[in-house]
Amino acid sequence: MNMERRLIINCDDFGQSKAMNEAIRHLLEENKVSSATIMTVAPGFEEAASWAARRRQPNVGLHLTLTSEFEALRWRSLTGHPSLHDASGHQYRTVQEFERGAETGAVLKELEAQYRLASKAGIRISHVDNHMGSLYGMETGRSLIPQMLWKTSRWRLPARLFRYIYPEDPLLSSLPNIERPVALASGLADTFGVPIPDYLLSHPFPVVEGETYESFKQSLIDKLYRLPEGVSETYVHPGAEDEWMLANIPNWEKRVWEYRLLFDDDFAYGLRDAKVILTDYRYVEENLKRSRVRSAVKLMKVMTQKS
Repeated sequence: MNMERRLIINCDDFGQSKAMNEAIRHLLEENKVSSATIMTVAPGFEEAASWAARRRQPNVGLHLTLTSEFEALRWRSLTGHPSLHDASGHQYRTVQEFERGAETGAVLKELEAQYRLASKAGIRISHVDNHMGSLYGMETGRSLIPQMLWKTSRWRLPARLFRYIYPEDPLLSSLPNIERPVALASGLADTFGVPIPDYLLSHPFPVVEGETYESFKQSLIDKLYRLPEGVSETYVHPGAEDEWMLANIPNWEKRVWEYRLLFDDDFAYGLRDAKVILTDYRYVEENLKRSRVRSAVKLMKVMTQKS
């Protein structure tokens, strides 16, 4: 018997800017995406949070943000701890700088501050993920996934991690020796009682050489027909047309493409024709939680295996 193929489409970076807020609000209002995750430290947070709270929006999660990558659009941490900032007084521009400079205790306090601010703003937080993967240890090997999962378990929320590697994914399948870290992270999530999806699917953030909107659209439609069984998540960063953002934010054209794609009739047809069910983190929370005791035993076996 074949399993269903379910897809979460999450809009990252809600609250980053007015142009992103405009696009993401529109997509959520029209039910074109599963969810969005909000950045409490970014300039557009208050606008996005006010909208989400006023509507009692049930599918806005928390985008834990420890980096500030754009030269023309910077932000600071909520707690102001010096180890979370570069010389300019803003969050680090790169994940590597963050991994090398941030003190663990300061990170934990910042995560809690971001959660509390979102809650205080009236957001019904649906799930948790992480901006730029800064907590995952992908640059220097300094992973803060255990700390993130501990916090998430206390907040009683699901999180964006994954337990399987999709062989066709251009990013994750290319990382060497990723199987053991994925097994450890997913085992830890299960042990903490944090539900996670089965797969995470990526696509290139910038416009790649020779890429057009039509070729980008077709590449994502093609993925719908090859989606693995179970629950997959993919993430987008949709933005509205904006002259300042186009001039100052790298790859803004791709952000506009993503916004356009999700309203494109061809993409909607592809979802239906490929028999892919658009789902959300409520499904993950209700159906993908695993036994904590059995998970702890399994995790111990993974930890004792030779890498």
